[in-house]
Amino acid sequence: MSDTLTAVQDRLREEAAADRPAVETPEVGIIMGSDSDLDVMMGSETGRPGAYDALTELGFAEQTADSSPDARFTFETYVVSAHRTPELMYTYAETAADRGLDVIIAGAGGKSADLPNMTASIAYPLPVIGVPVQEKSVPSVIGMPQGAPLVAVDAGKSFNAALSAVQMLAREHEQLRDRLQEYHNGLQDSVATTSQDLHSMGTEEFKQRRDS
Repeated sequence: MSDTLTAVQDRLREEAAADRPAVETPEVGIIMGSDSDLDVMMGSETGRPGAYDALTELGFAEQTADSSPDARFTFETYVVSAHRTPELMYTYAETAADRGLDVIIAGAGGKSADLPNMTASIAYPLPVIGVPVQEKSVPSVIGMPQGAPLVAVDAGKSFNAALSAVQMLAREHEQLRDRLQEYHNGLQDSVATTSQDLHSMGTEEFKQRRDS
């Protein structure tokens, strides 16, 4: 085992052993099997927003090794390979609850996308939301047996995974319920405005303005 891998695992265990107040620990953990999954999980692939975008839009800030933001709600991000670093996957999932996490968003690609499934098994009963990074990853991510639950979204839709994570947290935090409702209201206003403009301008003029 490499020294770097050992150091990452030691850090996770130290955080789990520390008696930190809940307000100082991240509520959401984002993990992915490879940094090649970052565009899907963060939100830059072909302009599609991702989990990072959803959480930051809802007022979450990212905790890093060198910074602990003042925001009340935070998240962390790691690369954890189920196949190349199974020890790290196990340590991350095993320590997640003790480190203050309330929900994990796990993304993985390829035909053998085992990270969400294995993380859910080890971190149980902590909820895990699986994100198939590619279409071919869907059967692997959703193929959990009865009694071993995993919530999953459609391929590439880590944005929805983050919204689901915040919905879980909103059961206990009124601030998050308000933020989710405000976000939903914004979606409704956008659709209503588009419908109004389309009807007022007519199809041809609306399309020309939209495409210009």
